[in-house]
Amino acid sequence: MQGGIANWTFVKIYTDSDVTGVGEASLERFDEAVVKVLEEFKDFLVGKDPFQVEYLWTALYKSTFWYGQLIVLTALSGVEQALWDIKGKALGVPVYEFLGGKLRDKVRAYANAWAFQGPPTLMTAKDTPEAVARNAQEMVAKGFTAMKWDPFREGGQVIPKTEEEFAVECVKTVREAVGPSIDLLIECHGRFNMWSAIRMARKLEPFDPFFYEEPVPPDNIDAMAEVQRAINLPVATGERLYTRWDFRPLLEKQAARIIQPDICHCGGILELKKIAAMAETCYVAVQPHNPNGPIGTLASLHLDASIPNVIFQEFFVPYLEEYNEIITEPIKYQDGYLEIPTSPGLGTDIREEVIRRRPPQPQPYLATWTGSYW
Repeated sequence: MQGGIANWTFVKIYTDSDVTGVGEASLERFDEAVVKVLEEFKDFLVGKDPFQVEYLWTALYKSTFWYGQLIVLTALSGVEQALWDIKGKALGVPVYEFLGGKLRDKVRAYANAWAFQGPPTLMTAKDTPEAVARNAQEMVAKGFTAMKWDPFREGGQVIPKTEEEFAVECVKTVREAVGPSIDLLIECHGRFNMWSAIRMARKLEPFDPFFYEEPVPPDNIDAMAEVQRAINLPVATGERLYTRWDFRPLLEKQAARIIQPDICHCGGILELKKIAAMAETCYVAVQPHNPNGPIGTLASLHLDASIPNVIFQEFFVPYLEEYNEIITEPIKYQDGYLEIPTSPGLGTDIREEVIRRRPPQPQPYLATWTGSYW
């Protein structure tokens, strides 16, 4: 279905006991490919015991020679979430109970998709530092104590001087508008080389950012580690890493202080739990990435409930009303926190009649809006 600024893909699994489970397999611009993989998975799943989540996950993960690739993992993530949902509903317990129980009743949320006048993640000429600062004040009024945005209008590997100055002014103006107690999270979208990433971080340090996300592309862990050693800001990364095998070298090389696996892309709830346990041994915090739809958000909340090293949950503020139109039990936000659901399974179902009224729409090619990241 069309949701937010992308399409959201949901998975529903039916059982012979009339219990159903829902999951989410959203992948921006590649939803049709994910659906093809889900159709391939269907033949294997029919007739299996849905309670055997680890067995089914492993069998599907290893079902192709090309395992570990993003499109297959996204489909697998949706199936895995739906299997946990079935098990929780059948046994009458929330999914977090299968993960060791909950450590908290709510998790701190940070606001995303709040900063700009137009599309949630795209800066335009109207987005002056003053305009962004006014939007930041609105988020504070809604109770948020942390917020993330990308203050860089342009710039490839080497940021132009004018854009450097704009980004510094933008962060400075927002800091002055919201005061010292609000956490500002700086997104870089992997656009810089090491020199520009280090130079930019040092210019932003006086404004006390909480983290510095993807300052260099994520495919060179050694470069990320070099940036982390050279600056006084915590590097956050991981939305473009997937399974525990991808995160192992990142953690071993101490390339980040905060990791951001995505529950719709990493393989699902239990895989993210395993990644979080690895991070805990390295004293690295977890902040699940989540620009996805409502089921991915709820799955993330169950994960957040069960791990000791979560720091907060990414939350796309403009999507809340849309989320709650699609699901039968609402996602609850209040005063800077998201409540952990307590109903069986993931705690909700999808409204299929609403989804049918919003068919998927063609998505723009990446180069039409992020060419400057190259």
